[in-house]
Parts: sequence; C-alpha cells; structure tokens
Amino acid sequence: MSTPIPVEFWYDFGSNYSYLAVMRIEAVAKKYGVPVQWRPFLLGPIFQSFGWNDSPFVLQKEKGDYVWKDMVRESKKYGLPFRRPTTFPRTAVQATRLALLGSNAEWGAEFSRRIMLLNFALDQDIASDSLVLAVLRDMGLPADALMVAARADEVKARLRDQVALAHRMGMFGAPTCMVGSEMFWGNDRLDDAFRLAAGR
Repeated sequence: MSTPIPVEFWYDFGSNYSYLAVMRIEAVAKKYGVPVQWRPFLLGPIFQSFGWNDSPFVLQKEKGDYVWKDMVRESKKYGLPFRRPTTFPRTAVQATRLALLGSNAEWGAEFSRRIMLLNFALDQDIASDSLVLAVLRDMGLPADALMVAARADEVKARLRDQVALAHRMGMFGAPTCMVGSEMFWGNDRLDDAFRLAAGR
C-alpha cells in the first residue's frame, strides 16, 4: 500500500462551501487515513485579480439564488446547522491570521470550525475582534497574546504570501484541495482528493 500524500486544504472563512468542508474534512481524512495540511487564505484578492469586486454568488443573481438553496440541502445532508448570513461574504482578516498561526497547532482546526459556525450557523460578525477574542478564551487559549501575535508584521506577511501562492497555483475559489499538483475545487470533491492522496 502506497504512503498517503498529505492533502493541502485551502479555505476562506467567508466562503459558504468552505464552511461545509471545514466542518467535515477531518472525518473524511480519517476515513482515508490521510493527513490534512490546513491552509487558510483570503479569496478577496484572488477575485480582485479577475476584476471582480464581490463574490460571484453576489455578482450573478441566478447563481446566488441557486447557491443558498443548495446550502440548505447540503447542510441538511451533512447534519450541519445553517443560517444564511445577513452579510455575505464576510471578511475575517484577523481570524484568518489566527487560523494561520494555528494551522500547525492542535487548536487550529477547532478554531476554524468555531469561526465557521459563528458565520454560517449563528450569523455573527466574524470580523469582530471581540468575537474572535471570545472564541480564543472559550477554547482556553492565551487569547490576548494570540491576538497580538496575529497582528505582527511577520504574520501579516505570511498571509499575503499565502494568498500569493494560491494565486500562483491557479486557485479561483474555495475550498480547494491540493494533492501534489492536482487540484480539487469544491466541498463535493473532498472524497476525490483524499482517495487520490491515499493511493486508491
């Protein structure tokens, strides 16, 4: 049996389909015995490079109408709570920097799940520093120190580099899974990505 290739999991806190993927990716990874490398990033600069000033789900009304109906169906299928955000897409720069800090730490995945639930299940403003701080405290983490660390120039640069790398790799949406040079876009492609990574 071949050695599994880690799956790079690229996601954005404002992305509705990223919500579904964040909430279930660890179960999928366990099913295939494949490690996950968490790669939080910002889709906004990617969209701007295409000349878009908003999400395509906002810019194209018909697509947007479909997507929100689809989110109800998909959330029900996976047993996930869902409430359409009153603001979409929400930016979450500080939360993304924190997720980047936690991407190789034990608390990173849980932090990302909590932020996603706040946005897509509770319709909360995930751009709020006080809300993000409360999440860190509730997790028993050194919240104040992490908030300061996430504002450091080094972390800001890491996030810019992360976005630039996503752009160079040809990403155009989220969630995106990379298995080596193979790209899998969308929550509905998780199994395909992990099946390839597992050598099946």
